[in-house]
Amino acid sequence: MDITAKIAEELGIRRQQAQAAIQLIDEGNTIPFIARYRKEITGALNDEVLRSLFDRLNYLRNLEEKKEQVIASIEEQGKLTEELRAQILEAQTLVVVEDLYRPYRPKRRTRATIAKGKGLEPLANVIMLQMITVPALEEAQKYVDEQKGVNTPEEALEGAKDIIAEHVSDEADYRIRIRDLTVRHGRIVSSAKDPEMESVYEMYYDFDESIAKMAGYRTLALNRGEAEKVLTVKIEAPEDRILEYLTRQIITRDNSFTAPILREVAEDSYKRLIAPAIEREIRNDLTEKAEDGAIRVFGKNLEQLLMQPPIAGQVVLGWDPAFRTGCKLAVVDATGKVLDTTVIYPTAPQNKVEEAKRVLKKLIDKYHVTLISLGNGTASRESEQVIVELLRELPVKVQYIIVNEAGASVYSASKLATEEFPQFDVGQRSAASMARRLQDPLAELVKIDPKSIGVGQYQHDMNQKKLSEALGGVVEDCVNKVGVDLNTASASLLEYISGISKTIAKNIVAYREENGRFTSRNQLLKVGKLGPKAYEQCAGFMRIIGGRNPLDATGVHPESYDAANQLLERLGYTPQDVAARKLEGISKKIGDYKKLAQELDIGELTLRDIAKELEKPARDPREDMPGPILRSDVLEMKDLTPGMTLKGTVRNVIDFGAFVDIGVHQDGLVHISQMSERYIKHPLEVVSVGDIVEVKVLSVDLKKQRIQLTMKL
Repeated sequence: MDITAKIAEELGIRRQQAQAAIQLIDEGNTIPFIARYRKEITGALNDEVLRSLFDRLNYLRNLEEKKEQVIASIEEQGKLTEELRAQILEAQTLVVVEDLYRPYRPKRRTRATIAKGKGLEPLANVIMLQMITVPALEEAQKYVDEQKGVNTPEEALEGAKDIIAEHVSDEADYRIRIRDLTVRHGRIVSSAKDPEMESVYEMYYDFDESIAKMAGYRTLALNRGEAEKVLTVKIEAPEDRILEYLTRQIITRDNSFTAPILREVAEDSYKRLIAPAIEREIRNDLTEKAEDGAIRVFGKNLEQLLMQPPIAGQVVLGWDPAFRTGCKLAVVDATGKVLDTTVIYPTAPQNKVEEAKRVLKKLIDKYHVTLISLGNGTASRESEQVIVELLRELPVKVQYIIVNEAGASVYSASKLATEEFPQFDVGQRSAASMARRLQDPLAELVKIDPKSIGVGQYQHDMNQKKLSEALGGVVEDCVNKVGVDLNTASASLLEYISGISKTIAKNIVAYREENGRFTSRNQLLKVGKLGPKAYEQCAGFMRIIGGRNPLDATGVHPESYDAANQLLERLGYTPQDVAARKLEGISKKIGDYKKLAQELDIGELTLRDIAKELEKPARDPREDMPGPILRSDVLEMKDLTPGMTLKGTVRNVIDFGAFVDIGVHQDGLVHISQMSERYIKHPLEVVSVGDIVEVKVLSVDLKKQRIQLTMKL
């Protein structure tokens, strides 16, 4: 198989682009580095396409490796024909390779192998040839041999049938056709083990859907319901069509002695051997597709969450709400440094509201707090009530925002949090994290395993390795798009930078603590284990503000410094003008990019990137994202009435809709059918996590705590 051509065709890119990207990956370059600094070579493939290319490359290489192993194994047995070799080499999936290998795979002890051990294979062969001229039992009499354990002609015939059934089951063409028939015409059905039991799976108690139309989220829900022993799930195949097809393939002569036996064998082979295996394969395939879809949505949601704009320059009070143990508070200055922590008890059972307000007023006054960041966990609604009352009593303007605290408890109890805040308890760490999540969502959220951030669906049910790799890729792309300040970035943030491992990230922080601030990117080469290749991969994403070379504060890669300096000279600027941000509008002064790129001996795309960077050094791409909604008043669920229009923040996007925070503690659901006047296949076509949307209330169910919203205004 020509892997390069296949990938190019699948991704809709040119063959040269695929070839260049594969070569760069094989040379040990990371996806963010290739996407940002090797645009000329790949024809400007973005990180999303490069990640898909990387995944397909791994799959297709594994497929080729599997083919080689299978061919070698069959050849060793002396059973490889040219036709079989060609079939294996042409196979497009691992399933087809497995089908072709099945007859030659070393067998465990089966009914057929036992029968072969009793010398019944010749009897099976004559029945398959359909040329016997006497009743089958009469023919079977010849194979009765008590020493071999064949005591009667009936036993001999049963053994022969087992051999034929396994032979039929091993035939790759039959399997491929039966699988196709099942996928196209089969159905997935589920029923309740106890129909009287109340559960979240009630809509699947009597469920019936064609396999071809099965939605991914339904597959994952059925899998979970089955795993929790609430549902029984099975595939109903078009059995009559399959058996008709099988008997047509097997019965090739009009022989009244063998036809009834072969009909019986076809049914046994299908029901006992083929159907269970194909049901497993189809369910696995549906699960894999559903997981891939869910991982894609999770990744998109995570990206939007990580790329939320930071709220800079504000002193923030982080509030981790709770009942019995009290609400933990942490005041964090504009740089993220924790100034103070305390505990208040405004919620049940203590209800010390006035005392809590006195403490809050003191903190706000002492540290000039301008923003309160409240976690959305237990007692959040009760805490919000206290905050709103407090804000009305304050002489200064303070706003609040409710932040999603998913993963905060995971972080607070982690080794990393213990190292960061050794003197704090879990609640104080969580409160500090609430505040920092607002100041720089990316820097704070990278400290948490992406799976725990809670913007997916069924994340605990899927292939954890695949999920971790995909989400790790999303975090890596986000961190590298933004870049990091080399003198303030934590090890958790640095380890996501292109070319930097966990060990090197720790070494960078250790070097910084020992030698003081980095003043030049070149100093990175003095960090333990950070060699020339890692430097090449990471340097462009590391920023040094106020260093020796103003270009170190930009996204210009050190390999392009000469070209950047020549460009500045030609346009009448100095590197100091970059630091002073005096280069606004230089991209318009360049005129003929192609000609200038040739003169500077760089690619045109690289020149455009350099000009963009010099105009706006280290511009944060998060500035383009919608900012969070800051509140100063509270709404309760009972205040909502159908027809009310509100602004909200998209908290999570799933296959069938999106959950929107409209400020009432309980997120409302906008079903996919309520998102747009036009037909859409997936909610991501319309919304992303973090989007600010206008919604109208459709219905409110106080008992079930459900809010239905619409975006069709």
